[in-house]
Amino acid sequence: MLKEERHFAILNEVALHNRVLLMDLAESLNVSIDTVRRDVKELDADNKLKKVHGGAISLGFTNKSLPNKNIYKLSEKKLIAKKAISLLKENAVIFIDGGTTCMELARLLPEHLKLTCFTLSLTVAMELLDKENITVIFIGGQISNDTQSAIGANAIHNLSEIRVDYSFIGTGYVDAIHGLTEFDWDIVQIKKAVIKSSKKSVLLSISEKLNSQHRYKSCDVNAINTMITELHPENNLLNLFRNNDIRLL
Repeated sequence: MLKEERHFAILNEVALHNRVLLMDLAESLNVSIDTVRRDVKELDADNKLKKVHGGAISLGFTNKSLPNKNIYKLSEKKLIAKKAISLLKENAVIFIDGGTTCMELARLLPEHLKLTCFTLSLTVAMELLDKENITVIFIGGQISNDTQSAIGANAIHNLSEIRVDYSFIGTGYVDAIHGLTEFDWDIVQIKKAVIKSSKKSVLLSISEKLNSQHRYKSCDVNAINTMITELHPENNLLNLFRNNDIRLL
């Protein structure tokens, strides 16, 4: 595989999943870790992604100030966000996760809608502060350099003391059989705590992530009340999920 082809494949994976591991890239491209490390370093130097220890992160995932053109599949994510907004009622108490799709939800929340919104994400919190009718409560804890979100025992404890009407969450990987999964153990513990603190959990995911999985499990698919993609709910790509007692939007 030519270097240009590897770079294209790496950027696609980073854009789709927001965060990727070098070892996963090396395996999928059938090259050495050193080769992938050099590729990621070059892409970082070209300002096409952010190199982090053991992996890479998309620019749209890490920097709120970047223009929307850096967000992968932005139109699809906006459509998902608009569907999610249709679930909200005045004075609802909600949780919004980090990640690019959840960030679009935060951006598109109507100015007139009165809400109380909990979040672990610094970028989501900063976005919501611009909306005067939304009370923003940041759930504190250790801040992850990679995700710019709170993680760890303190964040999990704080989540255990709230009960939100809806949690809007993202995931790195989702599969009808294997559920929601991640490669980051700390993030999985946070996802579990968020779901436990929610009356209803809503997964926001572009369809490209369907039928993908990684090593650590956040929950079974049927632990989620609603899954929102950019697809029509009757699309055949959702058939396996439709059999899992989950609402599709």
